[in-house]
Amino acid sequence: MALTMASTLELLRNHHQLREVIQGDQWTLHTPEDTESSKPFTDITYDTRQAGPGSLLFCKGHFLPEYLDACDPEGPQAYVAQQDLSTHTKAPGIIVNDVRKSMSLLAAAFYGYPQEQLTLVGITGTKGKTTTAYFLQAMLSRISGGRAALLSSVDNCLDGRHYQESQLTTPESLDLFRMMRQAADAGMRYLVMEVSSQAYKVDRVYGLTFDLGAFLNISPDHISPIEHPSFEDYFYCKRRITYNSRQLVLGADARGADLIRQDARAANVPVTTFGDGTQQADFLVRKAPGQGDDYLIGPSGGAMRPVSLSMDGDFNALNAAAALAMLTRLGLEPDAGALQAMESVRIAGRMERFKADNRVVYVDYAHNKASVTALLDFVDERYGERKPLITLVSGSAGGKAIDRREGIVAAAQDRVDRLILTADDEEGESADQVDRQMLGFVTNPSLDVSIVPDRAQAIQQALGDPGLPGERLRVTLVIGKGEERWFKTDSGHVPYEGDDHVVARLLGTESYDLGATGAAQG
Repeated sequence: MALTMASTLELLRNHHQLREVIQGDQWTLHTPEDTESSKPFTDITYDTRQAGPGSLLFCKGHFLPEYLDACDPEGPQAYVAQQDLSTHTKAPGIIVNDVRKSMSLLAAAFYGYPQEQLTLVGITGTKGKTTTAYFLQAMLSRISGGRAALLSSVDNCLDGRHYQESQLTTPESLDLFRMMRQAADAGMRYLVMEVSSQAYKVDRVYGLTFDLGAFLNISPDHISPIEHPSFEDYFYCKRRITYNSRQLVLGADARGADLIRQDARAANVPVTTFGDGTQQADFLVRKAPGQGDDYLIGPSGGAMRPVSLSMDGDFNALNAAAALAMLTRLGLEPDAGALQAMESVRIAGRMERFKADNRVVYVDYAHNKASVTALLDFVDERYGERKPLITLVSGSAGGKAIDRREGIVAAAQDRVDRLILTADDEEGESADQVDRQMLGFVTNPSLDVSIVPDRAQAIQQALGDPGLPGERLRVTLVIGKGEERWFKTDSGHVPYEGDDHVVARLLGTESYDLGATGAAQG
């Protein structure tokens, strides 16, 4: 059904969002005079540069009235805002209580409620969202004959075949419903997506119900004046997925798991748990007997399946357990083909391994205390007996998640030999400011710590001389940027070669895990 002025007002009225409609001196609850109520909107947008005749424009966030001056001279057909902007446009203004909630409701209607044609899976957690999403999408794709879409912080795949770099972990609601429509029109049956705390904070998934939700874990992150003011706010936003899911998969040892179970009971949402056996769980993962990297995963008290992942780390085995638990909650059984698809998943910038001579390098997205701790736990388990020289190359994003800076240093300073602080995203703060603040958190006098502003040069310094055969193993961890090919700055994205490409160039080798493509597979 086409979205018209009349149907827009009716929808907003039904959801208690409509305040009034203003056009010039007219204030009304209905379509203003001289406005055609049945004329369909041709497009919807939140970018004034794209708004023209026929557009419905959403004035969200830090929208300035002057932005309307950039519109097509004919102006949008109408705008949606929380304030009267009639001094800057002749278009009728639909004034609402909450423009973000209204945008989500209207985007769903404009794109024909595509969520009704898809089985939606939403995954939240502080760490592991991306890997778990890739694991599940790979298995669903194999089972459904390639009809599983993906929205992640790395890539989006809307047709089951082609992957494109994503811009946000969870897209703005308008973009999200457009992507869901593309996926449905491409014949997709499933859509697996990461759901960030910000997605709930700013209502990107407002009005959306997941057929299956997953809450993997929680630890302090994204706490800053422009994100979450406190851990309580961060945790609350994450917990909201429980109330917006028909069933939930939960990490048994997740911090606050008891509270999430209370949420689930209050919402009448059934819960399936997964874990490594340290807590009682419905789905378990264990190390397989022997010295290899294989795992056994399966339901508690049931048959355990052997799994050999292409991605290192016990934390990724736990992500695999989550994905398998989710698959079974969707009513599907993991056959040999599905397990093979999950085992072959590799993600650029996630535990991406390079080897040369007596050096091992991991490029990873670890960017907070919990993920750095997990990464160093893995290094200790895998290489500890060889007493390696460990170098960590890290920065931290400016202008947000301020708590990460101290957390990264705290996790690393007593467990690595060298810490090289370097460039990361610069939004609101320079990398030098952030690095010097991180340097101030170092309390271990034995730590070799330095600041190298240029990230590629920092990696080069970390790799250093290859040494002689038989010398002490060198493990270098390059963290925080993952697969990203840019730095965010106040003036936009600045191109960057990419950590994985820098390492490959300096070592003269391809990624041990991804080969020449460096693309996510699965």
